[in-house]
Amino acid sequence: MTVRIVVADDQELVRAGFSMILDAQPDIEVVAEAGDGAEAVAAVREHRPDVLLLDIRMPTMDGIEAADIVCAETGCRVLMLTTFDLDDYVYDALRAGASGFLLKDVRRDDLVHAVRVVAAGESLLAPSVTRKLIAEFTSRAVTRSAVPPSERLAALTSREQETLQMIARGLSNAEIAVAMVLSEHTVKSHVSNVLTKLGLRDRVQAVIAAYETGLTVPGRSE
Repeated sequence: MTVRIVVADDQELVRAGFSMILDAQPDIEVVAEAGDGAEAVAAVREHRPDVLLLDIRMPTMDGIEAADIVCAETGCRVLMLTTFDLDDYVYDALRAGASGFLLKDVRRDDLVHAVRVVAAGESLLAPSVTRKLIAEFTSRAVTRSAVPPSERLAALTSREQETLQMIARGLSNAEIAVAMVLSEHTVKSHVSNVLTKLGLRDRVQAVIAAYETGLTVPGRSE
């Protein structure tokens, strides 16, 4: 299956470079490019891509607002681009529904791999830097949910809460299965229940929910 992608960045050379790398892959097709957030939203609405590679900082409409609209309106997966690994916008991008982020100096192979991972419905949570960033931003963020943390977690069984804790640590389903002495199929069911009960889009938002509810404390070794 071919992954259809829109590349959005206000720097033409950067945009063209990413597009050239991705379009050269036999299983990836760049269907459109955009120079700002508004153009990115329009391109997604027109072409219905599988993935939107989206710069965080852009004129007219920034990547945060664009990601919020795209994630609310479509099933397109959003992969954010940032120049700095401690960009203050990263947390807001993840809250908006982005499935992960990449630094703009990402290696060619890592860029292609990231697009394939996100297109497959997974999230970029494995690198330790991602977990550290999420922990940092959630530790200083004010919970915006109208539902108290304890009430949000009350919807989960003890096993599902334990699963959520392990998702927040960046563990894969296979690793969670080993830790909880369960089959991978059972873990997959727990993960699905967590996302459904908490109204979450994917594992990235599950990590954020774990920190915001206090189930996982930033900086604490689980």
